[in-house]
Amino acid sequence: MRTKPIYILIIYLLSISPASYGYSAPDKRPFTLVIDPGHGGHDPGALGRRGKEKTINLNVALKLGKLIEANQKDTKVIYTRDKDRFVPLHERAEIANKAKADLFISIHTNSIASRSSQVRGTETYTLGLHRTQENLEVAKKENAVILIEEDYQTQYAGFNPNSAESYIIFEFLQDQNMSQSVQLAQLIQKQFKSHARRTDKGVHQAGFLVLRETSMPSVLIELGYITNPSEEAYLLSDNGSQALAQSIYQAFLSYKDPTRTANIEKTYPVATTQETVSKTQAASSTITAKKNTAPEKTVSSKPVFKIQILTSDRKLPAKHREFKGLTGTSYYKEKNLYKYTYGESTDYNAIYRLLKSKVSPRFKGAFIIAFKQGKKINTNEAIREFKNKK
Repeated sequence: MRTKPIYILIIYLLSISPASYGYSAPDKRPFTLVIDPGHGGHDPGALGRRGKEKTINLNVALKLGKLIEANQKDTKVIYTRDKDRFVPLHERAEIANKAKADLFISIHTNSIASRSSQVRGTETYTLGLHRTQENLEVAKKENAVILIEEDYQTQYAGFNPNSAESYIIFEFLQDQNMSQSVQLAQLIQKQFKSHARRTDKGVHQAGFLVLRETSMPSVLIELGYITNPSEEAYLLSDNGSQALAQSIYQAFLSYKDPTRTANIEKTYPVATTQETVSKTQAASSTITAKKNTAPEKTVSSKPVFKIQILTSDRKLPAKHREFKGLTGTSYYKEKNLYKYTYGESTDYNAIYRLLKSKVSPRFKGAFIIAFKQGKKINTNEAIREFKNKK
């Protein structure tokens, strides 16, 4: 297969039309879920005292698939592997893309250097920027599997999983399918906590290659720490793997059809929880735009241009280090995501100059968005209106 350069990949991913909230598909087409048990074959993944990550991942994945196949007749389940074999990261994504999957769930098991550590808990990742060094290290560890693939430098366009510079690409991709991915990730973590009674380590973003190349909402789950002896015992047990699979299954049901939540709660405790707007296509819903300290006071009848610098699943303090020294940032909230912006003007040229001179050197993936009378609008249309009124 011919490898696409990174810049082509970026253009392709940014051109995909955003999906609507929840799942909506033609009546006759089954919902397609791809389940990806991480590692396999000659790649064991993380090692514990008694077990291997590849075995735990596959065990939970198969149990999850069986639950869905037995109870969701309108859902088609595809595995990237259903036995102990090695599958390169890019092939895992290709399986999902070729199947035109609606959802991609990658299952992994966490670890740290010490095999007697007491660190424990589940966490779920979506594609995006690593807000902490810890998140980056998790991504590096999972991405390092490409180093045992043949000709990985060509296949992954020169990506080096151990180089921080290689992860710059994820600044461009952080909005793609993010809201739906975050929605599912939150549902999964709530189920891990309420049903499986696991320590909740939260929802995070990081640069996972296997998520980068998928063209649908995707999450990567870390089931627990195989390097914690008691947690390893739980992960290797039949009850533990079944509880984890059941938790993911219940989250999947709530994601696929939020109206089912009331019925699900009769049997299992469930807590329900998106802008996916491309850079050339905007949502029509009303958006509340705010300063980090106070709401904005004016609403212009002309298009107002701003620079979007980052996206977060939580509200950040005004002087948070993620703003890289920029002061006077604003945010607007869509569904469960906070979108942070810098600068504001009805003069597109002024915002463009600000982007190039001050923002881009700090945020390489920053881009211009537009609002009109409190609503986010198509940026291209806003630019045309600005030029026509000059």
